[in-house]
Order: sequence, then C-alpha cells, then structure tokens
Amino acid sequence: MKDTLLSKVLVLDNSTEHADAIKYFCDENHLVGLKVHKSNLESVLRSNIDLGAILYSENYGDSPEENAEIALMIHSVRSELPIIIRREQSATIDDLPENLRKVFCAAYVASDIGALRSVIDEFIFCLVYPNDLVRGISEITCGILSSQFKLDAHTSHETPYIVRDRIIFGEVFSLIPLESSWCRGYMMLQTEEQPILDFLASYRQTKEKLDFRTANSFLGEITNLIWGSFKNRYIGDTTSEASRIQVPLIVNHKHKYISFGTDNPQLCFLYTLTDETSGRSVKLYQRFIFNLNWSPEDFKEVTHDVEALVDSGELELF
Repeated sequence: MKDTLLSKVLVLDNSTEHADAIKYFCDENHLVGLKVHKSNLESVLRSNIDLGAILYSENYGDSPEENAEIALMIHSVRSELPIIIRREQSATIDDLPENLRKVFCAAYVASDIGALRSVIDEFIFCLVYPNDLVRGISEITCGILSSQFKLDAHTSHETPYIVRDRIIFGEVFSLIPLESSWCRGYMMLQTEEQPILDFLASYRQTKEKLDFRTANSFLGEITNLIWGSFKNRYIGDTTSEASRIQVPLIVNHKHKYISFGTDNPQLCFLYTLTDETSGRSVKLYQRFIFNLNWSPEDFKEVTHDVEALVDSGELELF
C-alpha cells in the first residue's frame, strides 16, 4: 500500500490546450482526476461517488450564462465540495458576481498551475494523517474481515483516500465513537444490504432465511471488532481530557446525506470481500471522521508490557 493518501477530483474542463498540464498536476499531487460528460454531470453528482474537490473551467459551459447555471447547480447538489475555477486571465474570484463568489473557493490560471498546490493543501490535504495510523487501520480491518470468513473469501483494499463529500453509500451503516487524548470522532462503516445478504448466504451455505437483521448484526459485529483492535493498538485505557463538547449529527435519508458538524475532510478506506467459490463480492466503505479533536502530533502506537500482560492473565508463558 502506498503511504501517500489520494483524493478523487472531478475535472470539468474541456480545454485540450491545458489538458496535459492539468493531468500532470493531478498525477504529481496525489489527485485522481475524473471526467464526466456534461449531460451526465448532475446524475453523477447525485450518486455516491467519493470526491475531494471539483476543478472547474470558466469556459465549461457554452456561454457565460450556462457556465454560471452549471456552477450553481453543482453547489446546490454538493455544497460541501470545494469548487476551484480555472480562469483565463487572473487567479481571482473577486470580480465575479456575488452569487458565484459564494460558489467558488479559489481560482487559478493555467500559466501558473503550480499555485494550485496551496489551494489543494488548504481544502483537501489540510489534515495530517500519520502513515503508521493509515497502514495500521488497513491491517486491522483486513485482518478482521479475513478472520470472519477464513479461507473461503478474499479481502482486498484500495489505496486510502481523502473525501470532502457527505454522501452515504448503501442502505446500512454503523457509527462508533473514537475518543483518546489525540482524537475524538467516529468510525463509520457503510455497505449495501442485498450484496451482504447474498454474500453471507453463499458463505454460510444455509437454508435459513437471512433478512436485514442479519446484515445489521454482521456490520455491528465487524464494527465492534475493528473498534476493539483500534482501541487496543492506538488508544489503550487512557481517557481523554478533551472538552466534552458535542455536535449534532444530521442524517437525511432522502438525499443519502450525513453531516458530522465539521467541514474537515474525512479519511476513507474501501474494502472488497470476494467469495472465491461463488464469485460474489461486497464492498465495505470505512470512514474516520475526527470532528471533535484531531492532534496527530500526539499520536503514538500503544506498546504493551509483556510482563504486565502475563501478570494480568491476558498472556501465558509457553
């Protein structure tokens, strides 16, 4: 697994002249650039694709009016996503109409595309996630998923990435709080109900009818196991002295939207479980949202004293 986190960005720019420069910038700055036909843009935005930002051209529309209309639509559908506009003359949004100044977070020009890096750092990679933590989360989660299915299933995962959107994937998700002296927030697991049920039915080879409760129980068990390993490895028994301030969580099922009361980007992992016998697979999205406290400079892995574990009975000498 790569140490460097990635982020997906939607590139809405039809310029052939600057396409290579934008692609090179994305490759050099850990961005996965995605393109979409204008006619499919709204449906893509309303899907549960994970995005970190949108790179937009002031000439994307066929006219200034259409360009403004598209930008306003994007902001309406996915207001949490930073929209960075490429302008032809100057890297500023100050001369735009007031309604558009609220839509775009920053501007850049192709002749000085390197200046875009500071904007990306500010709006996407603004939080530092220690490499040891990122690798450790993947190791913990893959190990637990594999242990649930022994040798009958294969677990794979993509390179972890950063997202700014608040879109819910699937019909079922779990939340569990994470609290320590260096972090306060949540871990969230998301998946689709039917693939989980089909996968479990194939794996268990049972005639017992599986329903939504089965999916709920499976996700709950996985969540608890991951949380337990995370706590043991990174939190230990220490209690946080951080403020007891809480923020409301907002869930809108109609729009598949969840808000944790912060604009901070989220750390996201995607795992795929594949049944080697039937070929069935299921995707599991894992997000870490540190919305109440994030102090990566205080992060450290818990080291356990072997003698203390033996004395407590958790370990036995062979």
